[in-house]
Amino acid sequence: MFSQTKHKSRITHIWQAWAIYMVLAANLSEEQALKQTCPSCDATQLCNCSSMGLDSVPPGLTAKITVLNLSHNRIKHIRSQDLQQAVNLRALLLQSNEIISIDEDSFISLGKLELLDLSNNSLTYLSPAWFGQLFSLQHLRLQGNSYRDLGESSPFSRLRNLSSLHLGNPGFSTIRQGNFEGIVVLDKLWIDGSNLSQYEPGSLKQIQRINHLIVNLRSTSVFSAIVRDLLHSVTWLEVRKIAFNVPAEMQLLKVMSSSFAEKISFKQALFTDATMPEIVSILGDMPKLVEVEMIDCRLLGTGRWGTQIQANQSQTVKVITIERLSIEQFYLFTDLHTVEGLLSLLTKVTVENTKVFLVPCRISQNLLSLKYLDLSANLLGDQSLEHSACQGAWPSLQTLNLSQNSLSDLEMTGKSLSHLGNLILLDISQNNFGEVPDVCEWPKTLKHLNLSSTQISKLTACIPTTLEVLDVSANNLREFGLQLPFLKELYLAKNQLKTLPGAAPIPNLVAMSIRRNKLNSFSREEFESFKKMELLDASDNNFICSCDFLSFIQHEARIDQMLVGWPGRYICDSPLAVRGAQVGAVHLSLMECHRTLMVSLMCALVFLVILIVVAIGYKYHAVWYLRMTWAWLQAKRKPKRAPAKDICYDAFVSYSENDSDWVENIMVRELEQACPPFRLCLHKRDFVPGKWIVDNIIDSIEKSHKTLFVLSEHFVRSEWCKYELDFSHFRLFDENNDAAILVLLEPIRSEAIPKRFCKLRKIMNTKTYLEWPPGEEQQAIFWFNLKIALKS
Repeated sequence: MFSQTKHKSRITHIWQAWAIYMVLAANLSEEQALKQTCPSCDATQLCNCSSMGLDSVPPGLTAKITVLNLSHNRIKHIRSQDLQQAVNLRALLLQSNEIISIDEDSFISLGKLELLDLSNNSLTYLSPAWFGQLFSLQHLRLQGNSYRDLGESSPFSRLRNLSSLHLGNPGFSTIRQGNFEGIVVLDKLWIDGSNLSQYEPGSLKQIQRINHLIVNLRSTSVFSAIVRDLLHSVTWLEVRKIAFNVPAEMQLLKVMSSSFAEKISFKQALFTDATMPEIVSILGDMPKLVEVEMIDCRLLGTGRWGTQIQANQSQTVKVITIERLSIEQFYLFTDLHTVEGLLSLLTKVTVENTKVFLVPCRISQNLLSLKYLDLSANLLGDQSLEHSACQGAWPSLQTLNLSQNSLSDLEMTGKSLSHLGNLILLDISQNNFGEVPDVCEWPKTLKHLNLSSTQISKLTACIPTTLEVLDVSANNLREFGLQLPFLKELYLAKNQLKTLPGAAPIPNLVAMSIRRNKLNSFSREEFESFKKMELLDASDNNFICSCDFLSFIQHEARIDQMLVGWPGRYICDSPLAVRGAQVGAVHLSLMECHRTLMVSLMCALVFLVILIVVAIGYKYHAVWYLRMTWAWLQAKRKPKRAPAKDICYDAFVSYSENDSDWVENIMVRELEQACPPFRLCLHKRDFVPGKWIVDNIIDSIEKSHKTLFVLSEHFVRSEWCKYELDFSHFRLFDENNDAAILVLLEPIRSEAIPKRFCKLRKIMNTKTYLEWPPGEEQQAIFWFNLKIALKS
């Protein structure tokens, strides 16, 4: 009995081991399949299977994966078992697939999931069961699907940690009460409802606080209902693609005046002269509004608002930002005197890339509290700036950005701004100043000046001595010698400087950027003269300096950080490992420290190689073969057979100049005076003057019925005869006809034929040729046979 029990126990253990083995084998095979499908999943917590043409979730997902990216594939279904083992997923990206269905329990094991992106798929409904076990979910993106509503109840009721929610699509039309039940606080809610037409009042009221609400709507009435539900809940309200162009609808928007929003943004919105006064009045009445933003909007009109804006000056609005506002008839825009009384408390104004060519003086004078003004990328010129910055304008201004305008007179610019008694920072970069005058007038308080990309080639005493920061990058400077006793930061990148600026005129300099200039060295004395320097960026130059100097920088210089390298650039011939590496990390080899010797050796080696190549080429006729190849290519371009109407000669005669006496005095006379006479083409007589000789040869062969070769030892030593033979071979023998006639003027020894005349050897071995006989009786037979050959 004991033996039977022991036997059964052993069998049980065997079966257990077998089961464990099968499970492990299955897991290993699945992991192997996953690695084949998504190679990036191997030994990493991030599994990137994006854009791999997948039709389904790959098998073999394990608990070690925390981020799974399956976006931009062709997945249609998410099944229950697909994600069952991925219990530690923190982010699941399924956007831009073709998902039409998700099993109810597909996400049931993803209790640690924090980000789920199902955007841009084909989901026709949202099931609460999908999100029921996602207790850790913080970010949910559902936009761009095909659902028309959120269902009868809330799909999000159990998402207690949800922070951001993005939903909606072009067909999204209905929001019902209870759809957002369970959500108390959101950092961001984005509703894409361009065709949202039904909104049940109170649907969003259950959300107690939304930091940032983005609504993309067309319906003013729906927008008004949403705002009414969230009067005290939204901190930042962003409205997109809505048209405020119907004056009768403005009454619906008056509910906004009771909103506690601190910031409101209009993006891609439309306004008109008829609706703008009402909008301004509503914004002015909002009790906690601090910032108003208009980006990529359109204004139909010229600012001639029919009624005076009936609004009390807002005590809370401090910041106005307008970027890329499109006003089709901007050149007719009025002076905006109707809003003068609403500007005195503004502290920060940005009007960027809006074709502003003038700020009315009275507007500038009413900006009493303004500290920051950005008018970059506009059309301000020297005269209009003088008017805009009139006496009494911008009395509190500290920062002014006039970059990318139409300023061209630096002296006039400084004078126009000189009365700004609080101005500290001035950015006039990317204007076209060119010449810098000798003397300029600037605000006494100016400490930061940006003159980068202004086409200046020389700096003068026009630059104010009060500066602590000066940026003259991307100009054409060749030297820098200004006396700036308070300067702490100097930016000289992208100029033409060949030496470091002198340290004496800028004794308090702490940081300097002189990258991308033409520096090739600087002395130890120059370096030590900067007593307070902490950061020097001299990267992307061509430094040639001694290893002793590098050792000094590494071990003795008191500069905390010095950037002197860039991939492809060198200091003491040593490329730094990475951009921005410190000099202390550079260690030079013996080879790197002897650049002159190495360059000399390399030049000698290159010269030797060139000499050997030239000698080999001369020995094996390389130049001749190159010339022949070029001529061959030219010949191959032309059609193989000339039209019959272009045939002008019975034969083209190819012969050596040494055989010209026999050809011209005997053969030509015999053939051209025959009855009927033959028309022969001779290079001396019939070649076109001034035409390239190779073209003459090719054209003559093409315009002749036959090609007659007069062979002799002189012929095989002639390079041009070789050309004519080859061209004839290309044009005639390739057509499998008998257009070539060989006349052997004298016996030719086989060793006298050069190797490069391989075609001549081939022709003489395969074609019958005529030999010139010494006797007169035999010569008559020769002429008879030659004439027969020419006529054939």
